[in-house]
Amino acid sequence: MFRLTIILHLFIGATLSGVGLIAVLVAGYGSGWTLAGAALAGFILAFPVSYAVARAMAGDE
Repeated sequence: MFRLTIILHLFIGATLSGVGLIAVLVAGYGSGWTLAGAALAGFILAFPVSYAVARAMAGDE
């Protein structure tokens, strides 16, 4: 299940980072640190989300 979690993290992390970047840009913040923070937050938030999705896919509820 670890491999599935890592593979899912590639896609979920990119998606959540992109959503964070779009949200920051729409809010009017365009500095480099703000954009990097939003991307990092999406990357970190993707770990528990990927694990939950992998558990649901594997049937280990």
